[in-house]
Amino acid sequence: MRRDVLWGCRVCRLVGKWSTRSMNRRNTMTGTMNFKKSLLLTAGVCLGLGIGSNALADDPALGPASISLSGTVRDFRWTTETNGHPDFEWTPSSGFARYNGEAADQLDSDHKPVFASAGYKVTTEWKDASGRNVMKPRSYITAKTGDVAGAQATTTGGSLHGNAERFAQWYRDVPGVNVSKSVSITLNRAASSNVYTFDDKTDPLYSSRGGFFPVNGELFGNSPGQSKNFGFTFELETQFVYRRNAGQVFTFTGDDDVWVYIDNKLVIDIGGVHGAASQTIDLDRLGWLVDGASYPLNFFFAERHTTQSNCRIDTTLQLRSVDVPVATGLFD
Repeated sequence: MRRDVLWGCRVCRLVGKWSTRSMNRRNTMTGTMNFKKSLLLTAGVCLGLGIGSNALADDPALGPASISLSGTVRDFRWTTETNGHPDFEWTPSSGFARYNGEAADQLDSDHKPVFASAGYKVTTEWKDASGRNVMKPRSYITAKTGDVAGAQATTTGGSLHGNAERFAQWYRDVPGVNVSKSVSITLNRAASSNVYTFDDKTDPLYSSRGGFFPVNGELFGNSPGQSKNFGFTFELETQFVYRRNAGQVFTFTGDDDVWVYIDNKLVIDIGGVHGAASQTIDLDRLGWLVDGASYPLNFFFAERHTTQSNCRIDTTLQLRSVDVPVATGLFD
């Protein structure tokens, strides 16, 4: 509970005690009048403190009012800069677009994405019966009635340079290549709902920055000729408890590359350099998950090009933070 709310509650209790004593000291009629006045005073104090206002409280049935998650941002120099990374401020050979298949379906032993290809350009998104974008089918994700097939190119389109070593640097601290720091985001629960949202457009910090820009003016500094830092990755590792048939979903909307893994398996694949794109995973499609068991969720984001950086998460999962690795990336 917030300190100001806790203090307010104490004040309210004191006022209540005062009113009770007042009533005991006087006759019934006078005491009743004083009691009513004290109730009005109590209400006034509480409203003045914000108690009973629009502030959302934790709810035993729906969950906590907010969830804070800590992750790691790694900053990169553009490919045009000295010691720049070739995948940042890179124009894909097949053009700016959504690309599938850059990252492998399974995380490695360090819980990091593995390079799979230079990406297959998406021409039509795959969708579920509700019209939500979903990942291209995998053998480990259950198909459902109403799913609509998408389409992609049959050859890779150069969304990145196709170098496994270079790709591995995206989410690892590599002195001279990147520099890192810990960053937290807060997901807020909607009123009378179990849906948690982080949205750079409404978040107090990021809405003032015009997008998801966690390291403006920091680390390697803003991108050349820009007032913002457009060359970075962001990694989160969290946990949750799976509840079968509870409607648990995770949706991401943003740009550029994003991959989400549950229990180390890829469930959201939004690769490429593109405008804001969305994809959803319905956890009841993951048939191997055991009701009541705890599982990791790994989230990987990359911002690789101007002019926007969008990041929105909507989920019914009550995610829990996992200890963030120490940021060790250093300047030369």
